[in-house]
Amino acid sequence: MAQLTDTIIEDDRWEEAGLEELAETAARAALVHLGLDPEGFEIAVLACNDARITELNAEFREKPMPTNVLSWPSEERGAGVEGEAPELPESEDGPFATELGDLAIAYETCAREAQEAGKAFADHVTHLVVHGTLHLLGYDHVRDGDATLMENLETEILGKMGIADPYSTDL
Repeated sequence: MAQLTDTIIEDDRWEEAGLEELAETAARAALVHLGLDPEGFEIAVLACNDARITELNAEFREKPMPTNVLSWPSEERGAGVEGEAPELPESEDGPFATELGDLAIAYETCAREAQEAGKAFADHVTHLVVHGTLHLLGYDHVRDGDATLMENLETEILGKMGIADPYSTDL
């Protein structure tokens, strides 16, 4: 089985948290749920800290503050009509996987959010990788209809993984 995710660890705490396995499992679950074969795709994951993600957020989004996860799709895949699913990519035939794009995830922000929400760290990180993977596939949450679609997908994917609805207000 080929690796879907290529994880680059910049902050050793991610190694201890098992991010490489969490990212692989989460990204695979998202693709399989959407009917895509993970064997034909590749995602780069940068496991960093708040300082590094702040730099990236400032450079690419003009928001000089930490965030939990950032995504850079390899190409624009978003749906033109609000609330509709984007057209999903096809994997290329041959020895090379189709690159979906890159994710960056920040340790401190993820740990703080998980603690504040009373969630298991691994569950929160898994949710963020699923969320980021959906962004790479063209899903977004800027428009209300798109947000509803994306959140429902995340809830379904995580539910199949035994993780509670991250958007539920029930404690």
